[in-house]
Amino acid sequence: MPLDKEDENPRIPYQFAMPEDALPEIVIPNAIPEDDRMWVKQTENVYFRPLCLNVSQGYWVNLLKVTKSGVLSRHRHPNPVHGLVLKGRWHYLEHDWEATEGSYVFEPPGETHTLVVPDDVDEMITMFQVNGVMSYVDPYGKPMGYEDVFTKIDMCRKHFIEVGLGEDYVKQFIR
Repeated sequence: MPLDKEDENPRIPYQFAMPEDALPEIVIPNAIPEDDRMWVKQTENVYFRPLCLNVSQGYWVNLLKVTKSGVLSRHRHPNPVHGLVLKGRWHYLEHDWEATEGSYVFEPPGETHTLVVPDDVDEMITMFQVNGVMSYVDPYGKPMGYEDVFTKIDMCRKHFIEVGLGEDYVKQFIR
């Protein structure tokens, strides 16, 4: 909707308090960190960097980093997923497109796919927003495991303890 009239003072900040029950924003200046302790090891050569772990709406936003080519996982999403490739490239065995640096990917609810990082890619980093659960499945859809925002928090808590940042370090990402 267009503005009804021009703002006479566009550089004056909003003058009232934020809603009393609003959660604080998250600002991460170095989302792709130089400190390797920020990368939570998920499996061999697969790491994630938490950005937002939203327990009230059941989603998470993270950077996924893969440091070796190969098949990452076959999984299903009952809810939508959004991705933005920041480095490298990848594709799904089930589709004929490739997500390259700068690509945005929307995965609709019900999507099941197998993520592959090509042989000539040394490192891939993609920002994903995953809504709900990610269910790992075999080629015929049989469940093999899952992740949700709570398992992600548990992985972060364990990792941050191990690297000396403490279990409360994860709290800055939880909303």
